Amino acid sequence: MSLRINDIAPDFTAQTTQGDLSFHEWLGDSWGVLFSHPKDFTPVCTTELGALAGLQPEFEARNVKVIGLSVDPVEDHNSWLQDIADVTGHMPNYPIIADTELAVAKLYNMLPREEGTSHAGRTAVENQAVRSVFIVGPDKRIKLTLTYPMATGRNFAELIRTIDSLQLTATHKVATPADWQHGDDVIIVPSVSDDEAWTLFPDGWQTIKPYLRKVADPTKP
Repeated sequence: MSLRINDIAPDFTAQTTQGDLSFHEWLGDSWGVLFSHPKDFTPVCTTELGALAGLQPEFEARNVKVIGLSVDPVEDHNSWLQDIADVTGHMPNYPIIADTELAVAKLYNMLPREEGTSHAGRTAVENQAVRSVFIVGPDKRIKLTLTYPMATGRNFAELIRTIDSLQLTATHKVATPADWQHGDDVIIVPSVSDDEAWTLFPDGWQTIKPYLRKVADPTKP
């Protein structure tokens, strides 16, 4: 069965470029981004790992830890890091999992269970299902999943925008509209009555429809 939003993110132990770790323990009370790649030394993924490294300050400012995954071994990952820095100007300083037995990819339903138990001899095409993103909350529950095709690079600015929305809506009784950016107006969730809304939003709101009430971002200075 596929993992769904609000499922507990499966825990695992794995070798990484920064030593062995246990996923839940490593995550601690932080948010997490687990993103996967079909194979080392692939062109699109090289640009992606570098782009993510360049955004590290943005993730750290949001209490978000980043961890990558590829089915190749640690020594290949370490060799790949210099290529990533050469191409993008950013050296990844987050851990990259060496999923050589395909265990994590299968645990997260990124590869079918019948796909064997070794990375050896596998091509990127055979691993193409392994191009997923999972955002996990401090409660260890999956908050968002994305899966990309092989030829389309991921938009990490969109990932940060989504994390801003997830963190805002986790602590305030609001939702974010289409194309929302941090600081834009938000929507009071329908389960909040007008009486409760006056307590939560004493400066008032704009009623667009009876079920659609827009209010200023409660975290906006």
